[in-house]
Amino acid sequence: MFEKGEPNILAELFVLTVAKNNSSHRGRLDIIAAILEASRRKVRKTHLMYRCNLSFKQVEAYLGFLLERKLLCQAEGDPSAFKITGKGERFLEAYKGLLRLIG
Repeated sequence: MFEKGEPNILAELFVLTVAKNNSSHRGRLDIIAAILEASRRKVRKTHLMYRCNLSFKQVEAYLGFLLERKLLCQAEGDPSAFKITGKGERFLEAYKGLLRLIG
């Protein structure tokens, strides 16, 4: 399912979810999943802000995190837009599977 080194990313992000308290606030993993879901179609930062209900500063931080880990990439032909990668798709499916498992 994952290439060499990828399970570490999933484990790192899963720990963030488990550490989340039972408040109504979204956890980091929930926000990452929302960004990846919104990025299934080419999307710009401003649209991510509105779709995911994030500030510009938050979008910048999450984009850096996701680009560095190759879960997102710049959209072909439009460097100001972003699109989910195959690795991001696999992560999103694993995330949804975890939600089904613990939900």
